Amino acid sequence: MKYVIMFTSTPSLAEDVTATTQTDLYERIYRWFGENADSIADSGAELQPVSTATTVRHGADGPVVTDGPFSEAKEIIGGFSVLDVPDLDAAIAIVKTWPSLELPGVAVEIRPMVTNYDQFEQ
Repeated sequence: MKYVIMFTSTPSLAEDVTATTQTDLYERIYRWFGENADSIADSGAELQPVSTATTVRHGADGPVVTDGPFSEAKEIIGGFSVLDVPDLDAAIAIVKTWPSLELPGVAVEIRPMVTNYDQFEQ
């Protein structure tokens, strides 16, 4: 089963993370991807800062394009990957080892992917 894992954080809670801690985390994250390579179907990508985002949403006269995200949430998505594992328990076991989970405000959302579109055919 394939799952998208989205790496989220709350930027205001990361302000006190030192450069040394950040460097250590990136080294451990690099190793994490290597250690879990057999379960990662797509390593995904780290995203640019939220300040670079563009949002397209419904407007009264059609689509409206604006700078930035306009989510009500305080957390942001910093990147994503795709796991291909037998079940949700396997995905959870891998995600629990994500190095950045030791930081406040960090979470990893796990969401199953739609891989069979037969249900949408008419």
